[in-house]
Amino acid sequence: MSTLDEVKALLDRELALGGRAQAFAAETPLFGSLPELDSFAVVGLVAALESQFGIAIEDADVTMESFATVGALAALVERRRGAKPA
Repeated sequence: MSTLDEVKALLDRELALGGRAQAFAAETPLFGSLPELDSFAVVGLVAALESQFGIAIEDADVTMESFATVGALAALVERRRGAKPA
């Protein structure tokens, strides 16, 4: 399963989208376009991403750009997977 597919599954589960995220493309807008993804939901989503992917998401990673699209969120996961621990 690709990172993009894993992120879509996580979005479905964490935001209770009822399977809608499976139809999302990398370009599908998220923050500001998906009512279920508000600032409170971002906190839960960050925790779920860290847990599922075994990554640490830094405060500096939590930006509008990182949560703008499904692809941007998957790219964040990929970047953090490649990050070396301090």
